Amino acid sequence: MARKRTQNYRELRADFDEEEVARDDEEGDEEGDEDEDEDEDEEEAAPGAAAEAEGGEEGEEGDDEEAPKKKKPKAKPKPKPKRTRVAKVTRMRLTWGVFNNSNQMVKDFDYPQKAEAEAHAAKLMAEKKSTHFVQPVKVAIEEKKEDKKEK
Repeated sequence: MARKRTQNYRELRADFDEEEVARDDEEGDEEGDEDEDEDEDEEEAAPGAAAEAEGGEEGEEGDDEEAPKKKKPKAKPKPKPKRTRVAKVTRMRLTWGVFNNSNQMVKDFDYPQKAEAEAHAAKLMAEKKSTHFVQPVKVAIEEKKEDKKEK
């Protein structure tokens, strides 16, 4: 299979433009004669008639009164603001968790009891001979229903 040669679009465009200019020149000569004849006819007419034909000031005033006034479209009601749901904020508290090597929490301690948590992790490492570590954990605080009713 032979490959098609790419066409030079610039040369094709130049050829097209030359042909178009030639066509315009031929048509322009014919149209130019007609335009000159029309211009002469307009100059010979009375100055007041030319103003009326072109839609002069006198004709415009009458047109405004005769034309029916356009009614303004009714204003669209403003859309109601979209209600965005606010995420419920849950209170969290920090505790210390003792985890084994499988990342399972063995025991948790309150935040001020970090020393006890580390001691418990060391004790489990000695007894079970496996890795245990202490890590902070956030736990959700569950409020009692009675507290909510009082508020």
